[in-house]
Amino acid sequence: MPSEEGIMRKTFLMAAMLLSLCAQAQQNNQLFNLQPHSEDADSERIFKIDSVVISSNRVGRNTPIAHTDVSKEQLRLSNSLSSLPLMLSLQPSVVSTNEGGTGLGYSKMRVRGSDGTRINVTLNGVALNDSESQEVFWVNIPALSGMLQSVQLQRGVGTSVNGPGAFGASINMHTLYPQEKPYGEVELSAGSYLTGIATIGAGSGRMTNGLSFDMRYSYNTTEGYIRNAFARLHSLYASVGWSKDDNSLKINYILGKQRSGITWEGISKSMLETDRKYNPAGEYHDAQGNVKYYDNETDNYLQHHVQGIYTHQFTPYLFWSTVLNFTKGDGYYENYKEKKKLSDYGLSPQTIGGTTYKKSDVIIRQAMDNCYYVVSSNLKYEKDNLSANGSLSYSIYDGDHFGNLIWAQYNENVPNNHKWYDNNGLKHDFGSFVRGEYTFAGDRVHIFADLQYRHIRYTLNGKDKDFVSLDKELIYNFLNPKVGASFSITPENMIYASLAVGHKEPTRSDIKEAIKAGKSDQVVPERLCDYELGYNHSGEKWSFAANLFFMEYLNQLLETGKISETGYNIKENVPESFRRGIELSGAWRMCSWMKFDANLALSRNKIKNYTAWVDRYDNPDMWTPMSQISEYYESTNIIMSPEVVGMAMVTFNPVKNLSFSLSGKYVGRQYYDNTSNIERSLPAYNIFALQAHYSLSKIKFSIFVDNLLNRKYAADAWVYRAVFANGASDYIEEGLFPQAGINAMLKVSYTF
Repeated sequence: MPSEEGIMRKTFLMAAMLLSLCAQAQQNNQLFNLQPHSEDADSERIFKIDSVVISSNRVGRNTPIAHTDVSKEQLRLSNSLSSLPLMLSLQPSVVSTNEGGTGLGYSKMRVRGSDGTRINVTLNGVALNDSESQEVFWVNIPALSGMLQSVQLQRGVGTSVNGPGAFGASINMHTLYPQEKPYGEVELSAGSYLTGIATIGAGSGRMTNGLSFDMRYSYNTTEGYIRNAFARLHSLYASVGWSKDDNSLKINYILGKQRSGITWEGISKSMLETDRKYNPAGEYHDAQGNVKYYDNETDNYLQHHVQGIYTHQFTPYLFWSTVLNFTKGDGYYENYKEKKKLSDYGLSPQTIGGTTYKKSDVIIRQAMDNCYYVVSSNLKYEKDNLSANGSLSYSIYDGDHFGNLIWAQYNENVPNNHKWYDNNGLKHDFGSFVRGEYTFAGDRVHIFADLQYRHIRYTLNGKDKDFVSLDKELIYNFLNPKVGASFSITPENMIYASLAVGHKEPTRSDIKEAIKAGKSDQVVPERLCDYELGYNHSGEKWSFAANLFFMEYLNQLLETGKISETGYNIKENVPESFRRGIELSGAWRMCSWMKFDANLALSRNKIKNYTAWVDRYDNPDMWTPMSQISEYYESTNIIMSPEVVGMAMVTFNPVKNLSFSLSGKYVGRQYYDNTSNIERSLPAYNIFALQAHYSLSKIKFSIFVDNLLNRKYAADAWVYRAVFANGASDYIEEGLFPQAGINAMLKVSYTF
């Protein structure tokens, strides 16, 4: 990978050059002897063409889908430390966490209890979810929010989109629109745990020849809350746009480079009480038995995204857009492993000085190298009361997984960079959907229909790290219908109802675990029927929304509570389960200088007739495997699905250019396996945050204080449990993820 210093030098140089050009353009009102665009009618037409890609994947006010929109301005008011999951943490039914305890590094979110593999995420209509794990690793695109024009979060199955099925929510993101005039901006942030963030951005504005240029670079660094939670993160966004007459073309390049400490192991409950910042990653003992830590226990990843977006307006009512995407990613985990069997790495015992060693300390790298190709095309018609669009998409994901042993304590004849496993996953995903919305009866009745078809062919080849052959081909065909209607009682009051069906294929980890258990034919796709009923009121001073949801699952793939050695959740199919609840949200403008926002989600999340299979061994000394035992539960709580999630926030604007907001978040008890055992649960917690913003001409000052009351809580966890035939106490291994106490961040922004 290129060095951090090299990337920083090149990107700062490019950004400085663009900033200089933009500053000169503002003084002269010229850029390359061309005037910025300013004609209102022309700008409105260009905006409409640019927005086609967004509107094709989003819902409007009258669409019967529970959703919230987050604007560019709202994103910019967020803490620079926060990844997108944390920025969305105050939205209804959302619970966000960070492995390192702050905001940088590995973050994740759940919506209605559904984990990241069930949240479809798209950028300009292209799925960001990794094709194999179906997750989005937000740390791989640092400072993403600064590149975005807007975000829409749909809860439930939502509308049809490209990529893996949305089983809990979908997040639709769109990159920045070109601005009308040249601009430049610099943003510096500093805060707790030696956190520092520097961002520089510039743009040319729209020029009379239709061209525009935009660029943003960000460098993020922190030492993190827990030990080894450091992060060194780079991101670069560069865009060239062209709009003329009825055509628009945009080429985006996004680079994400991250090097961060491994933090996925968590800590035990007992350690949580004695040393919250403890992290076992990289721990080993020297010859004298002293505890040491390997200083390069890291996750390293480099990702390039290139997108070409073309839009053509055939008539005032008919638009065609096509997106071409190429993503290249490669990286590795580096780990120190203590006293490992050499046979685990395909090596024979090593004889050193007449002594033969079957075990050795080793340093390994588990690596990946992948390419992702996508073409997506959309045709949209919009006139009077009818809106219709159809989409075709095809993607290929080609991912290599391999492991290298780069050092061994006892080394007689171990080859340099010894490769002990190598396998490949090849995934073809074809998707299409048609969607229509029609308004009638004096614009009071709005009907919605959506039909999606997906065909997936996934082929695995090669041996995994334990030498088990993964050779397997799986083919899935899914048909996902959605219908709904809304009725405007008055211009301010609306009721709606919808029914949506979703299907989703297993992840690579699900399939691997099934193959190794000899049950490869028993891991099956999931099906969800999502019934929603809601009411919205939108008034001048206050708004209110209530949404009932009934999510009924067949063969839902749920986490067991156990994770793999690289931090992936181990899942299993459960035949029958549901998530049912109500989401309430509201806002009240009490006066010109005070506003109150709140939301509350109450739910029941249950598995019916659940059988848990628990590993069994002969005794705690020998650990000889025996047949598993079963535990039956007529009804039990779904893992990591709190019954209560709520938020309240009050915002003050006492004088011009000054604002304060105080927010509180409550998350109910969460069980971290599916047995509803209170000993394996996280207590409910509530946290508060304060932020303030003050603008002075072109300079803006912001301060953010999180966990204002210094709560000591853990927001995520995993567990592995085994029993013994000789009657010994159960073996419990668990990992809890403590979050940081009170912490602060200061941000200064300069825009010109």
